Amino acid sequence: MAVKDFVNDTIAQNQVTIFSKSWCPYCKRAKGLFASDYSDVKVKVIELDERDDGDAIQAALLELTGQRTVPNVFINKKHVGGSDAVYALHAKDGVAPLLA
Repeated sequence: MAVKDFVNDTIAQNQVTIFSKSWCPYCKRAKGLFASDYSDVKVKVIELDERDDGDAIQAALLELTGQRTVPNVFINKKHVGGSDAVYALHAKDGVAPLLA
């Protein structure tokens, strides 16, 4: 499967997708928010640093979203952004409507 197809299929097949790196504190923060405040939601986490094609996935995400950094979060196929964007959306009660 081509990397772009993997990225698009993963986003399409999951309510929440987080492209992450296991050592990244911002990624841990975003994953922690979903684990604590949205624990009933199935979250698919792709740890780019644990995959041989992680760099290629990150390049595909840059092309798709214009965002180079992780975490790169999608909710119901909508690109939300990184950790700060997710927390800003959460602070405005904006995550739950996207999950509906």
